[in-house]
Amino acid sequence: MKHSNRFRMPMLTLLSGALLATGVAVQPASAHNPSLRALAERAGVRIGTAVDMAALADDRTYRRTTAREFNSVTAENVMKWESVEPQRGVYDWKPADDLVRYAHAHGQVVRGHTLVWHSQLPGWLTTGVADGSIDATELRGILRNHITTEVKRYKGRIQQWDVVNEVFEEDGSLRNSIWLQQLGPSYIADAFRWAHAADPKAKLFLNDYNVEGVNAKSTAYYELVKELKAVGVPVQGFGIQGHLAIQYGFPGQVAENLARFEALGMQTAFTEVDVRMILPVDEEKSATQASYFRRLLDACLGARSCKSFTVWGYTDKYSWVPGVFEGQGAATPMDEEYGRKPAYGELREGLAAGR
Repeated sequence: MKHSNRFRMPMLTLLSGALLATGVAVQPASAHNPSLRALAERAGVRIGTAVDMAALADDRTYRRTTAREFNSVTAENVMKWESVEPQRGVYDWKPADDLVRYAHAHGQVVRGHTLVWHSQLPGWLTTGVADGSIDATELRGILRNHITTEVKRYKGRIQQWDVVNEVFEEDGSLRNSIWLQQLGPSYIADAFRWAHAADPKAKLFLNDYNVEGVNAKSTAYYELVKELKAVGVPVQGFGIQGHLAIQYGFPGQVAENLARFEALGMQTAFTEVDVRMILPVDEEKSATQASYFRRLLDACLGARSCKSFTVWGYTDKYSWVPGVFEGQGAATPMDEEYGRKPAYGELREGLAAGR
């Protein structure tokens, strides 16, 4: 799914270095007010967020809160292909480099997102495939070059890569992307081999949405992992995005799903967690949302294979949800003024309880 930054709330005025919202101040972490990050480190898990680079540059409270609350960061958009190579052979690495430098300066690890996807591809690539000027042989070389170039650039500085993103439909069939159409299913194994060759120490993940529990889609990934591992493909992780909506209910068999991937020797991670609702917000919806965040976190903490729990943005001020799902929103643990919602409290309590 496309993660848009186009729909933003206006910047808020910063007062004395702290914002007050819903009665809760954005305060420095302390022994009596531990951050999510501090609690996660005690629990032996990475707590992460997707980062909006425009907000990181322009919003002091966002910068401060990102550093305080998280020990892992993911580029929301700036490592995607359309961002790093907008014209063929012409690269723009600055925003991605800026994120990696920020993470290093603040003692955070980086999740790379994403190398192969059917969406947010550069126009020169999709046009070339559509008009036949890029054939299958050339396309394979272009894909190999893209993966190799990006992974090598950040060799040793990316902890986990989402190598292949969203390759299955809901019924478990392979998505009919340009990659499948032009290259066949072998592109999946190739992508992992190329990424591993470029950085042998990075952990390499499959990643998708609607795969939290046991269903046709997650089972397709389970069977794919078995096939890939049987022929020595270096696939090491299964990323569960965790984009939920309270109106659809909580997915079933989440712990069982994690356990079966763990049994294959895979790391697992929740990579893009948010919980949207139909607006307006009310107390009952907020409580339900909080319970969904907590249940996903508890599933992660209950699985030895789950090393990382990432929210897809932590403040509604910069959430992608309202721009994609009309009439829905309030999907993150903090409101538009950085006020801590019940969801934030549940994350704190869950991390404090530990494994």
